[in-house]
Amino acid sequence: MNMIRKIPITWLSKPETQDYAAAMSYLGLLHDKKSTAVIVNKLKRAPVREFKAKDIFRASALPLLGIVNSHVFNDKKKILSKEKLSPILLVRDSQNGRVVIADGYHRMCAVYYYDEDAVIPCQIV
Repeated sequence: MNMIRKIPITWLSKPETQDYAAAMSYLGLLHDKKSTAVIVNKLKRAPVREFKAKDIFRASALPLLGIVNSHVFNDKKKILSKEKLSPILLVRDSQNGRVVIADGYHRMCAVYYYDEDAVIPCQIV
């Protein structure tokens, strides 16, 4: 049986500054301005943890975006060209038993398509 070796996915050591701004924008739709700022500040201080792509996907209960989505497609190209991806930002929604992907939804989908068992570094609060 001929096994295809996958290229290891490479990651930055911490999320990029614009990721927090994107999380602030998205979370601002779900929370008031003060609560959003508190959550994003907690994310900035949270340690980086690792979770499998398939577990994040299941916990989020979000639909998997198709590979034809331009952002997912571009992130998959980054994986294949060994560009470092930014860790994703997660917020636990205990009330609804879900995890909110505050930033990194497209990256998570691209990683899932590439290898659903891949480990994704995240900051989670």
